[in-house]
Amino acid sequence: MDEKIYKTMGSAGASTLAVGICVLASGITAGILLIVNGARLLKNRSKIMF
Repeated sequence: MDEKIYKTMGSAGASTLAVGICVLASGITAGILLIVNGARLLKNRSKIMF
């Protein structure tokens, strides 16, 4: 019985770690994309005519 609990805890910990790494990577990617797009908008704002 105890072995099953340890295996379940191990797999749950590994999957939680994997999900955390994926969320971290996607958050960093989204942040970089937002910064790059914001910089491009600021750079080209003088070219916008209303």
